[in-house]
Amino acid sequence: MKITAALSGHGGTAPELVELEQEAPRAGEMRVRLVATGICHTDLHEHPGRHSPQPIVLGHEGAGVVEELGEGVEGFAVGDHVVLSGSSCGRCPSCRAGRPTYCDLAMPLCFGGQRMDGSTALSDGETCVHSHFFGQSSFASHSIVPQRTAVKMDKSLPLEKLGPLACGVITGAGGVIEALKVQPGESIAVLGTGGVGLSAIMGAKIAGAEQIVAVDLSDERLELAREMGATHCFRGDQPDLKDAIRGVTGRGLNYTFNTTNVGAVHTLALEVLAMNGTAGFVAAPLPDADGPWKPQMFAMLAGGRQLRGILGGDANPQTFLPQLAEWWQQGRLPFDKMLSFYPFAEIDRAWADAHSGAAIKPVLLMEQPA
Repeated sequence: MKITAALSGHGGTAPELVELEQEAPRAGEMRVRLVATGICHTDLHEHPGRHSPQPIVLGHEGAGVVEELGEGVEGFAVGDHVVLSGSSCGRCPSCRAGRPTYCDLAMPLCFGGQRMDGSTALSDGETCVHSHFFGQSSFASHSIVPQRTAVKMDKSLPLEKLGPLACGVITGAGGVIEALKVQPGESIAVLGTGGVGLSAIMGAKIAGAEQIVAVDLSDERLELAREMGATHCFRGDQPDLKDAIRGVTGRGLNYTFNTTNVGAVHTLALEVLAMNGTAGFVAAPLPDADGPWKPQMFAMLAGGRQLRGILGGDANPQTFLPQLAEWWQQGRLPFDKMLSFYPFAEIDRAWADAHSGAAIKPVLLMEQPA
């Protein structure tokens, strides 16, 4: 069938809206009509062709309605509302342990732009177009998704808001609750208050953290961080930042959660830890003028401190996404305060606002809410 999709790989600052041919779902797959899709920084980074082959349809925070079932699909019906998460094999030790973001095949399944047999679901005439980005390629009117990628959601929920739960929100909130396992009365600093960082702050409040420190260069974002649960807010450019953060408790913090790729911030994340503290991070530090970033190993050893890489919040989307939606319904996870909505036809504007930071979490609307 013919679909409308946003294609990366033809140059330009943003994906280009085109008409593509999409095949029927194969065994174990479903066709989902997209209602909305969030834009994530991973999409921005992949648009020029960092890891995935091109041309490709990106998008990995999709939410929509099941339209067609492939052979052998169980547990879903046409008309179900679903949020689309990342792709995983379902068979490796990580998948069996409920940690699919650490699937042995995560890289080829999420970034390979094709099924494991080398086929794709999209074409432009006779030219192959890569699909299955994170198991969904949801910058489109319709997606072909593996059954494991879809998480069924309550139909009473506003589907147009739910897509960001699948990446930005689960990474932040899950990183604090599932990966770091922050406990009531503990302390944490969140470095960078974009969509992931604000989700981490909300997760820390849900977890019962006593001190929740937010650090950013934007006063507006720090104000929103305080509204979402931060107890202390600091600008990232203040000269006494390390001492100010450590002074919140008088001995440093139990945890830091770093959403940036700035080497100096990664250093700060370790320096403000208390003894036996853990520095969680979701983005690797980029090299700077001094070369690749290097952790201060003696300080880690002497203080029993740890670095902890976190993907997808360590969470199982099948169980954690409905939990996030429940917390939102209870008023405990107001993630919708950071959403900005754009018609799909205005993806250029949404893309630019994501790049500039004018929008914390842009969401493309393929359909207008009822």
